Amino acid sequence: MPPVVIVFAVLAFLLLLYVASGIKIVRPYQRGLVERLGKYKDTVDPGLRIIIPGIDRMTPVDMREQVIDVPPQEVITEDNVVTSVDAVIYYEATDPTRLVYNVGNFLLAITKLAQTNLRNVIGDMELDEALTSRDKINTSLRTILDDATDNWGVRVVRVEIQRVDPPPDVMSSMHEVMKAERTRRAVVTEAQGSREAAITRAEGEKASAVLEAEGRKQRNILDAQGQAEATRQVADAEKYRQLTVAEGEAEAIRSVFTAIHEGGATPDVLALKYFEALRHVADGQATKIFLPGDSSGLLTSLAGVADLLRDGHAPADAGR
Repeated sequence: MPPVVIVFAVLAFLLLLYVASGIKIVRPYQRGLVERLGKYKDTVDPGLRIIIPGIDRMTPVDMREQVIDVPPQEVITEDNVVTSVDAVIYYEATDPTRLVYNVGNFLLAITKLAQTNLRNVIGDMELDEALTSRDKINTSLRTILDDATDNWGVRVVRVEIQRVDPPPDVMSSMHEVMKAERTRRAVVTEAQGSREAAITRAEGEKASAVLEAEGRKQRNILDAQGQAEATRQVADAEKYRQLTVAEGEAEAIRSVFTAIHEGGATPDVLALKYFEALRHVADGQATKIFLPGDSSGLLTSLAGVADLLRDGHAPADAGR
């Protein structure tokens, strides 16, 4: 092969390599910083980009959200307790130009910045507050870091405190305090339960006593009503009996009166009727006895009736 052909082949290959080195591909999550002869020229978007090799240089910048683990460090709280704290920082680039040109080592810079401000934030808190106020610590750190890194073209998305580890002796004391607090709550809860049970029991006894008294009252009222009703019924029965007796006596008197005035009664019959009337009048209920003014004839008739009764003979008119 002639030397000229070999030279042209080598030159063509070198030219191909030169052109290929000027073809750059920017990924969708990247931005490309193009420098020409050491001077910033342009920021290119994702896609196929061609630069002049040896004159231009393109630096890709990742625009995705990134995470940085802040190493654990010793922090002294406001109540002079040494505790170990570590955190995690999430950030994303907003301006690739400032991210590349305004800070030399961004990862080291933001890590040191986070450690310094973590000491400041937790140093203004007591241990109990630091253990229970992680959201407050996260918000404070995010605000401080976001303001500080704005000049670097970075936005701090969030900061998360992973662990706050007090010394072992402090942890033991905290466990004792927690145990005592739980014991106190248990005692208070038991006392409240006993108190509520006693109140409920007393209210139940009170309600039972009220119901019992109400029952006795109703029973007494019913007994009184029953006695009153029985008394009324007895009085009505006695009144009816007395009326019946009075009607019977009146009927007997009317019969005697009719027999006398009609002339069909003999003195013996009259004496018997009078004797029966006396028996009813003197039954133990009357307080007065009335006798007729002319009693001589009546006494004679009574004597005759008595003789007849002693001899075993009834008057001839007794059957009428």
